[in-house]
Amino acid sequence: MNNVDKVMASAADAVADIPEGASLAVGGFGLCGIPSVLIHALYAQGAGGLRVVSNNCGVDGQGLGILLAAGRIARVTGSYVGENKEFARQYLAGELEVELTPQGTLAERLRAGGTGIPAFYTPAGVGTQVAEGGLPWRYGPDGAVAAASPPKETRTFRGRTYVLEEAITTGFALVRAARGDRHGNLVFHHSAANFNPLAAMAGRITIAEVEELVEPGAIGPDAVHLPGIYVDRIVGPVPADDKGIEKRTVRTREERH
Repeated sequence: MNNVDKVMASAADAVADIPEGASLAVGGFGLCGIPSVLIHALYAQGAGGLRVVSNNCGVDGQGLGILLAAGRIARVTGSYVGENKEFARQYLAGELEVELTPQGTLAERLRAGGTGIPAFYTPAGVGTQVAEGGLPWRYGPDGAVAAASPPKETRTFRGRTYVLEEAITTGFALVRAARGDRHGNLVFHHSAANFNPLAAMAGRITIAEVEELVEPGAIGPDAVHLPGIYVDRIVGPVPADDKGIEKRTVRTREERH
């Protein structure tokens, strides 16, 4: 076990060396499990031109949407963008480059990057522009496609066609966990696991914010969701009551009965 104490003095210290144009894998799904403290620290730090890999890019005014609204994100690789109007505006105006990929493929590309697998074959996207190319990555000021996805290699196995997808690795990763110890071992709370372990694996330098910071040994080996070998820096404890809700749905009292 690594005996190095990975706890940083502050979130600001943890993100201080993220440079202009850095690539970032960011955990979370919608606003569930997002590393909100680290995102705010990165906003205050000032780096721009960021190339982000995340399931989605937050929502307007929350999560990665904060960096997006400030014009600090140059490129996004993700699978869902439907809850962010500013994202759509920047993309269609040619201000933002976007690589859309099937959600399961995105998850596996991150996992493959973290485990040293350079590429893999999947049936997802065969027969579509995902495999054949032509998905608009960036629009020009005139609304025409300025850059499009290239065609990908396909191959047939046992009579079925598969498309070759390359793994993703990034310079940094930002994730959030419910518990973590000083060695970087992490535990995620239910669905907040989502893309967090995968993003953590793909980052060369992974920074985790934790709601509960415990001493080494307090998390049993069988309870560890992500081993500390994937985590380089820990920030915590962070507030557990800062979670946003994307869509609040309520019923009238009469509808409840």
